[in-house]
Amino acid sequence: MARNKNLVSVYTVAEALDLPVETIMDYTRRNVLPCIKTGNQINYSLPDVLVALAGSALVEDSVNYVFKPFTYRDYLKLPEEPGYRFEVLNGQLIKDPTPTVRHQRIIGRLYLLLANHFRHTKGEIFLSPLDVTFGELTVVQPDILYVSGEQMSIIKKKRIDGAPTLAVEVISASSRRKDRIHKMQIYLQAGVRHYWLVDPAEKTFDCFILQDHGYVPAATGSDDDTIIHPQFPGLAIPLDTLW
Repeated sequence: MARNKNLVSVYTVAEALDLPVETIMDYTRRNVLPCIKTGNQINYSLPDVLVALAGSALVEDSVNYVFKPFTYRDYLKLPEEPGYRFEVLNGQLIKDPTPTVRHQRIIGRLYLLLANHFRHTKGEIFLSPLDVTFGELTVVQPDILYVSGEQMSIIKKKRIDGAPTLAVEVISASSRRKDRIHKMQIYLQAGVRHYWLVDPAEKTFDCFILQDHGYVPAATGSDDDTIIHPQFPGLAIPLDTLW
């Protein structure tokens, strides 16, 4: 469990996941979500909650397809719709508003830091919109992604076909549940080694790394902290330069 300064209330968890407080409390009672109880007070580490949900079938099992699942081929036939972008998550078409200026500004600043760090490697870093496919039923567009030199074969002419080394999602008001639950599960199942979540509204930055039993927190920070990631020596991300 994270240090006390990183603990949050059930209301913060519910807001972060765009779920009812009652749902969070139900998951807590069923021991799905880790928590710290002090008297009558219950607190959570949001990164630990995300790890628990990523490894749980609760959210994913709630999706039952009545119609034929949406495929990558169906996705390619979609007409352009100004003001929106599309992804396909386990056969379900997802439509979201295009990003805000602040969202794109943060992506750009983080991209420059990462591009500078990875410039001497044999890998390649990309910005969205770029399709990443995991089979025929999932098409995602991470805000930033990095493909290591050992994985260059997954880079195709029009898409990335397979799990990149790193996927970064900058959370928006409309994507809280999608990025923190559904896409985290998808990246876990696809074998994406590093998954980072950046929340501009809360000014938090959470890094997860894939291990044998699932994702675990690797680095976390907020406000004006500096992210130092144990798997990327020499990389420092001063968060006050992003916000």
